[in-house]
Amino acid sequence: MDSTGTDRAPREFVPVADARPRDDVWPAMVWPPPADAVLVGRVVELAPIDLEGDTEALFEALDDDEAWKHIPFRPSDAVTLARLLGGRVGAGTFPWVVRLRVPYRGLGAGAVVGMSSFLDVSVGDARLEIGATVYRPSVWGTAVNPDAKLLLLGYAFDELHAGRVQLKTDVRNTRSQRAIARLGARYEGTLGRYQRRADGTVRDTVLFSILAEDWPRDREELRRRVDEAVIEARIEQPGST
Repeated sequence: MDSTGTDRAPREFVPVADARPRDDVWPAMVWPPPADAVLVGRVVELAPIDLEGDTEALFEALDDDEAWKHIPFRPSDAVTLARLLGGRVGAGTFPWVVRLRVPYRGLGAGAVVGMSSFLDVSVGDARLEIGATVYRPSVWGTAVNPDAKLLLLGYAFDELHAGRVQLKTDVRNTRSQRAIARLGARYEGTLGRYQRRADGTVRDTVLFSILAEDWPRDREELRRRVDEAVIEARIEQPGST
């Protein structure tokens, strides 16, 4: 009987078909990345966060309420940020600092513009998540995110041998949902009442994924987007004449 007092028989569930009935044994995933890993793109460069050397510049770059609006924590200062990231590193998260490789959007080469992380890593299952991504608002909608995601996804699939990379965002963060979809990620569903927000409310979470089988196609599309953004912004690459 439902809330209106009407008897309602449960509908029979139709089982989901196996999309890979002849799936092969997947190779072991490599983890963790080396502490000196550096990922170099057209516009940005990523390196593992140095909790002592990077957090002050990172906090300065992200000290804007808009940047943290849909993130379940908002550090009040660089010390708090370092403590939060240190706790996440201890729990298995691998955070990266995102710097500009070239002058862009009024910022100089080497400027810190954000961070992103590998998290919820399941080595035995060869999967991980890319999340806890925060950028200074001045680089939203630019080449920064697609270039950074191209690097992180390429590293996850090509170097770490992940079979699945997932991405999640708050159902209210429509800007992030569109950005994730533009990466080529597939919408897999909405997880109801999944995670508490910083203000104590509980959010629904929108889940996307990219699978290893789809990565070659998605990689080419991401490369095309980054190339177009570089040409449009007339960005000179280091060493070019």
